Amino acid sequence: MPDIPFTPIIVIILLVVIILILATNLKIVQQSKAYVIERMGAFHAVWGVGVHFKIPFIERVAKAVSLKEQVVDFAPQPVITKDNVTMQIDTVLYFQITDPKLYTYGVEHPMSAIENLTATTLRNIIGDLELDQSLTSRDIINSKMRAILDEATDPWGIKVNRVELKNIIPPREIQDAMEKQMKAERERREAILQAEGQKQSQILVAEGEKQSVILRADAAKQAAIMKAEGEAEAILKVQQATAEALKLLNEANPNEAVLKIKALEAFEAAANGQATKLIIPSEIQALAGLCASAKAAFETGGAGKS
Repeated sequence: MPDIPFTPIIVIILLVVIILILATNLKIVQQSKAYVIERMGAFHAVWGVGVHFKIPFIERVAKAVSLKEQVVDFAPQPVITKDNVTMQIDTVLYFQITDPKLYTYGVEHPMSAIENLTATTLRNIIGDLELDQSLTSRDIINSKMRAILDEATDPWGIKVNRVELKNIIPPREIQDAMEKQMKAERERREAILQAEGQKQSQILVAEGEKQSVILRADAAKQAAIMKAEGEAEAILKVQQATAEALKLLNEANPNEAVLKIKALEAFEAAANGQATKLIIPSEIQALAGLCASAKAAFETGGAGKS
């Protein structure tokens, strides 16, 4: 039985093992990440973005740290105000890891430590405020908490960017009183709005009536002006006609008989009016007698002929 050469097989196996070791120890650090590396159990380095090779069995990745801003929402914490009112307040914390080494070795459980520190700080701040101040001073409380927490977490490699009081829950009886107060305030505002609406409505109605009166007065004024202008124009035309008639009479050189007849026509027109007493001139009386004599002569002549 011939001897089998083991050398090529061993080489192949060794190459495969080396490739596997290289592949498993080649580390690619992504953007906004950092790897904390330990060598022989002690801190060695912090790897940033790029390709890195870890020495097998000697180095290890102690912690992969995210450098992005992170948000953590803590459960409601019971706090007591200066006037002995117990409330439930939950907070939201925005933080960022600025030193991966301190974050890895500074505190055992960073999130638990931050939560306890937040609760303690919140109790200290609210304990110096009364209930009304606590409900109306959120911005002040947020600023104080951010400053205190940011300073306290510096040894842990953490920077606190913002702290927000998410909810402030007072006791049930205070909530009821606040709801009643808010309801009364809403009703007061509704009453004010309703009264203001009625006031504006009355103003509009009065303004409309005022405009209507003005328009009616203007219409009556215009009608009176037009009537007066019409009467004036009629009188003017009558006077013009009378003047024209007199002019024609003057040009025709009328005799006395014609003038008397015209006077009689004028008297007839006056008699048709509303006057109850008339003064008849002597000339018209003579003319009337003349007319009566002429009528009698005419009637006599007519009878003789028959």
